[in-house]
Amino acid sequence: MQHVSDRSSAIRIAPSILSADFARLGEEVRAIEAAGADMVHVDVMDNHYVPNLTIGPLVCAAIRPHVRIPIDVHLMVQPVDALIPLFAKAGANLITFHPEASLHPDRTLTLIREHGCRAGLALNPATSLSVLEHLMDKLDMLLLMSVNPGFGGQQFIASTLAKLTVARERIDAHTAAGGQPIWLQVDGGIKPDNIAAVKRAGADTFVAGSAVFGAADDDGGYRTVIRHLRQQAQQG
Repeated sequence: MQHVSDRSSAIRIAPSILSADFARLGEEVRAIEAAGADMVHVDVMDNHYVPNLTIGPLVCAAIRPHVRIPIDVHLMVQPVDALIPLFAKAGANLITFHPEASLHPDRTLTLIREHGCRAGLALNPATSLSVLEHLMDKLDMLLLMSVNPGFGGQQFIASTLAKLTVARERIDAHTAAGGQPIWLQVDGGIKPDNIAAVKRAGADTFVAGSAVFGAADDDGGYRTVIRHLRQQAQQG
């Protein structure tokens, strides 16, 4: 399995390239790495599972040589299994999918790991945490959507905070019983003014799109906003 840092107490910032300037994508991902980002988040949408169409494995492969940090691929597609080997070959380190998009989520998690990537499960705002009951032992990351998937720039859904708290309790109980570490990621409407509350609720990994790519420094970089997000999260 490809190496990704396991610092359990870390705050991980994962800018989403959905909000980047696609005309200069290589530059953009180099800029976020230089600014201190922990991962590159790649939102893959198929205009079927979600009402939008974004990018495929070729774009993942194109940005892979530009960064050393992990590429975190979020598959909002249905069906999902056929794309997993393609994104693994394209250089993904983590691959996350939605349980509704797979006939057999256990098999899909196994498939991701068999292709050398860390496996994540993404839950929409209305998807119950009960789907985790027989899958925890194959999870490396749980992603809670704090917006309905499909578009960037949406407002954070406040009820996600209570859901995060319950998810954190489940993860902590799992690891206390000898289970593997599981990151808890949040995606949707993350900004400097709410990231501390999201961290307090239990998240350790934060996807931010427009909050990062809409706040370039005077020199065109993103160091200031990523540092500010991390500092605010540390208040949580």
